[in-house]
Order: sequence, then structure tokens, then C-alpha cells
Amino acid sequence: MEHNHVLIVGAGFGGIGLAIKLREAGFDDLAVLERAAELGGTWQANTYPGAACDVPSHLYSYSFAPNPDWSRTYGRQPEILAYLRRVAEQHDVLRHIEFRTELRDARWDEEAALWRVETSRGQRTADFLISAAGVFAEAKYPNLPGLETFEGKAFHSLHWDHDHDLTGERVAVIGTGASAVQFVPEIQPKVAKLTVFQRSAPWIVPRMDRPTLGAERLLLRKVPLVRQAIRAGWYTAIEGFGLVSLVDKRFRHLYEALGRFQLRRQIADPELRARVTPDYMIGCKRAIFSDAYFPALAAPNVEVVTAGIAEVRSRSILLRDGTERPIDTIVYGTGFTPTPSVYSRYIGRDGRSIAELYLEEPQSYLGIAVAGFPNFFSTLGPFGAAGNQSAVFMIESQIGYIVDALRTARREGARRVELRPEVQTEFLAEMRKRSADTVWLTGGCDSYYTTADGANSGLYPNWSFEYRRRTSRFDIDSYEVSA
Repeated sequence: MEHNHVLIVGAGFGGIGLAIKLREAGFDDLAVLERAAELGGTWQANTYPGAACDVPSHLYSYSFAPNPDWSRTYGRQPEILAYLRRVAEQHDVLRHIEFRTELRDARWDEEAALWRVETSRGQRTADFLISAAGVFAEAKYPNLPGLETFEGKAFHSLHWDHDHDLTGERVAVIGTGASAVQFVPEIQPKVAKLTVFQRSAPWIVPRMDRPTLGAERLLLRKVPLVRQAIRAGWYTAIEGFGLVSLVDKRFRHLYEALGRFQLRRQIADPELRARVTPDYMIGCKRAIFSDAYFPALAAPNVEVVTAGIAEVRSRSILLRDGTERPIDTIVYGTGFTPTPSVYSRYIGRDGRSIAELYLEEPQSYLGIAVAGFPNFFSTLGPFGAAGNQSAVFMIESQIGYIVDALRTARREGARRVELRPEVQTEFLAEMRKRSADTVWLTGGCDSYYTTADGANSGLYPNWSFEYRRRTSRFDIDSYEVSA
């Protein structure tokens, strides 16, 4: 049976970064399991028209692998995927990635002090297991009467059907989240009729995306300090969004003014403008950067529908107000499942899965470790993601902590490292207390930021620089470490 000292699940930003930094620390006995045929995580999976990042490229990249040649302020999916491929090749981690290998089950063996893992290619074992599987990996579909009776084409943005031509069709878009805001402007010019079914209007603020100039790219290649200053500037600007949640909700008025400015300058029709004006505080759910969405909604072939859907029929959608819209194709822009199914496959010391624990209450320590799961770490676990910072910044913080944990275990000759339950309990109490008055919980909306019972679903309720400080070294006293 194949055995690795470290087994990583997922070859996105987290898995690739971990492999690079573990190798630099002298850990070469490692493997990365990737269920897809390509690396990249969400950036190989999401190929819908207009797919792009909503964090500027110079910040949405590894600090240890800067790219002076981004073609735009905000990277688009093909360019981000190419960047990840290039970084993986340059750091020789492709040889560690096992493609088309899906994790099916991972159970901690207390007696042997290792993880027993079942994959689509057979069984194996590992001393340490690290989950770098992304949280935006599995599509969420709406629960609507009659969906199964629809005779036209229907697909989710995560599984975009590039073989299906939308030209001249009557298309329904259900959902107005970040993905829909990106693909709606792309498909609007080619369809005959686009009906956007909106349950809750998103806050849209100016994106100000632009192509970079050749002279800019040359300067960034020649003068690293300029590149570092740009990254620091973007970090500070994005961190500033935390003023609303972490300091005082009155700071929202500044950002809401930006959103209303975008509405006024891009939508002339007062009726449509009122329909797409949010009725909750900005920051309560994810604010979206776009300069193309509102102009697309204002196009003559687009209708924004706010009446609820009563039923999906064979070739139409019936609304609760009794009206009906003929439809040829449905595109779901309804986001992702909040708890990826892979969480149900990690079984800890007591025979319970991480998914079971999460359903009781989102729980972890720093989004990295979970009590009852020895020799297990993760990236972007509960309370390991920030609502006001680049996910890559948070991932790099977690990578540094995990690598230091394994380095410490090696130095101590430890075979077993497990988070103390009281440390997790204290951490969760801190998270609940700090979350109580945030805009996520009190801003007047429902979103994936909160659980069904209105609790914080896993955002870190503090500044990202404070998180970086907390994860700057492995705090061995928070763990039971034994040989």
C-alpha cells in the first residue's frame, strides 16, 4: 500500500502553495490528490463566459511568485489558470500531483497513528492529511417545483455547456450572485430575450478594470519595489472594507454611496433602478465589482423579474403573480454548496466527520485544525476566510502555519499532533463574540456568510493582518504532541 508522509487534497491555490512550501522545508515525501484532469481548483472548474477574479491580480497571486505581466487589473480565468500552471512548473510540483484521483474516504487510525485513505484509484496511507479542497467546488441548485419537467436546456454556471449556442434563444438566468454578474453581460448581446430572476439585488460598486500597458509591465519587471508597493496599496484598499464590519457600521455609507453612484450613472430608467437597488446594508452579503452588469440589465432585450417563481414548466416559467415567461434555456447562477461533500469524507478519532461537526456548528481553530482530528490541517476552513481580503493572502498565512507545524513535529520526533479541545472551544467563543454585531449578522439579508440559524458560517471576524500575526508560527502549546 502506498504511503506518504504528507497527503494533500486539492490542487488549487492552497494545494500548489502547500506543495511548494513543504518542499522548500525539506518535505519531499508528499502527494497531491486532484479529482480533475487539470490543476487550478475553482479556476479550472469555472469556465463560464466572463469568469474573472474580483480581487486585483497583483494581490490575487502568491507573494513568493509575483507576476509583473498581468494583462489586466483583474485577472480572467484563463490567465489565472495559466499563472497557476506556470508556478507549479517552475517549482517542480507537477510530479507530486495525481490527477483524476478523487478522495472517497479518509479515516484516522488511532492505533497506527496515521490516516487510512480510500481514493478512486485505491487505498493508501499518510502520516499527515491536509485538506486544500476549495469551498466553491460544488454547484448549488434551486429547489423549484417542476424543474424536472423542463424540456429545454438547463445548466449551472459551474458546469457551463460551451457546446450549447445561446444565439437567438429566450434565456432565463436564475440567481444574481457574483458569477451571474459576470456572465450576464457576456450572453446578453447574443440572446433574443434574457430574463433575469432576482431574489435579492446585489450591491454593485465600480470595478475600474483596464488593460495594463506594456510600459507598466516593463517597469514592474525591472523595479520590484514598484510591484510590492502596488500590492500593498491594493491590500490596504481591500482591507478597508473591514471598517463596516469590524469598526462601525456607519462606515457603510461611504461604500453604499459608491453603489448608488454606479446605479445612477448606468441605469436611467427609475423603475428598473428601484428594482435593482438593494434593501440591506452593504457587506451583509458579498458586494460585487462590475462596470458591465447594470448596462446589460438596461438593454432592451433584458427583463429583471423580482416576482417569485411559482413553477417551472416544460417550456416556460410561471411566476407567483400569475404571469408566465416562455424559456428555451435556463442558466443557474445560484452559487455553491456551503459545505463541500469532501468534508463528509474526513472521519476523525471519534468516528465523526467534519461535515457532521459543521452542521452542529461551524468549528475549527483558525480555519486550520479541528479537535478530534489528529495530524489533520486545512486551508480556508471555518473562520479561516476573510470577508474583506484576498483569499490568497489568507491561504498563504495558513500555509506558513501548517509548514511550521510539520517542521515542529519533525524536530520533536512527534508522530501525533492534535488540537486541544479547550483551545478550540475558547477560539469559537471568541468568534461568536466578535461576530455578534457584525453587518453579516445584523445587516438585514440572508447569505452564505450565515448559517440557517443566523450564526457566522465561518468568516474570520477580525482584520487579516491580525490573522497573519496569529498564524505566523505554530503555537505548539495549543496541541497535544506525542511520539
